[in-house]
Amino acid sequence: MTIRRIASGGIYEKKIGYCRAVVAGGFVHVAGTTAQGEDIPEDVAGQCRSALEAIGSALSKAGCGFKDVVRVVYYLPDAADFPACWPILAETFGDNPPAATMLECGLIDPKYRIEIEVTALLPR
Repeated sequence: MTIRRIASGGIYEKKIGYCRAVVAGGFVHVAGTTAQGEDIPEDVAGQCRSALEAIGSALSKAGCGFKDVVRVVYYLPDAADFPACWPILAETFGDNPPAATMLECGLIDPKYRIEIEVTALLPR
């Protein structure tokens, strides 16, 4: 079995020692992803969109897309923020909703309001 690693250049990848995604065994495992870039939106919806853009890029580099996601985990410091993301998530996954879990927990930096992790099945 071959393993392919996809880096995104995120600020924590080299510091911590991980990559944005790993392709192995017919699956794409995308690491927990927060908003990206120098201008992090303050609102949870903006951060959700930013994280999804980075995830979408990793999925595309792996050879799949959001329609192939089978599992998603959302991490939020404040569960009350989650409903603001629902329309964005419903639009992103459309007619192909994955199994999902939402956890309330601390994130690596207090500026982050959501982190998203996905697993996708590579199309044959």
